[in-house]
Amino acid sequence: MRYTFLPFIFLSFMLLFSVNENLVNTTFKTNEFATNVVNPIAMVKNEADIIKEKSELLYCEIQPEGFSLPELEIFTKAFEGYTAIEAQGKIKNNILTIIDFSLSSTKERMWVIDMVNKKVILQTLVSHGIKSGKEFAKSFSNQNESYKSSLGFYLTGETYIGKHGISLKLDGLEFGLNDKARERDVVIHGAEYVSKKLANKQGYLGRSQGCPAVATAIAPKLIQTIKNKSILFIYHSSRMYVNKSKLIS
Repeated sequence: MRYTFLPFIFLSFMLLFSVNENLVNTTFKTNEFATNVVNPIAMVKNEADIIKEKSELLYCEIQPEGFSLPELEIFTKAFEGYTAIEAQGKIKNNILTIIDFSLSSTKERMWVIDMVNKKVILQTLVSHGIKSGKEFAKSFSNQNESYKSSLGFYLTGETYIGKHGISLKLDGLEFGLNDKARERDVVIHGAEYVSKKLANKQGYLGRSQGCPAVATAIAPKLIQTIKNKSILFIYHSSRMYVNKSKLIS
């Protein structure tokens, strides 16, 4: 009678071994799967790090040519958007123009950068809209008749001769932020009220109806340099823009 339990014990042992082996294999396969799965959050962070590293490297390589450079943080945002737009095949003229409306209008807050030859071509005064602020631009709009500046990335268009002489059409690339630029006639043009003398006299630069206007003497050369699908980035530290833009992180 004592031998009748042996087959039962043997069978139980074999079943237990089989279950444990399946658990081990399942665990191994699960861990292997988890290792191979791409974490989208990690991938986004990695892409952001790559953009940051590339922009910092390029920033160090750019020759000021007697001018200054925009702040690295602003250049990084400009480079991020520039790279995204370039990937869409929209850029035909490899010039990046940056305007920092966080600065006083008495400062030379426009930079024109040759992205191929890695050098600053021009740094100059630029006006903001009369309803955006006095010395400092503080309020921005995408609406008609607002007389305010609009932030974000633009693609430069064609030139024309208007009441301010040679002028440059702009196409806003950011929905809700500047996409009505052409409809609003927001263009780059020269203006007599953009002058260092006037800025020193009254403490602020003359203002436009929303256009990024430059000095009359500067306008022809600037417009010929940046026309025909180069990138213009108008920046301000406002969280409204940073939170709403799809082109910068």
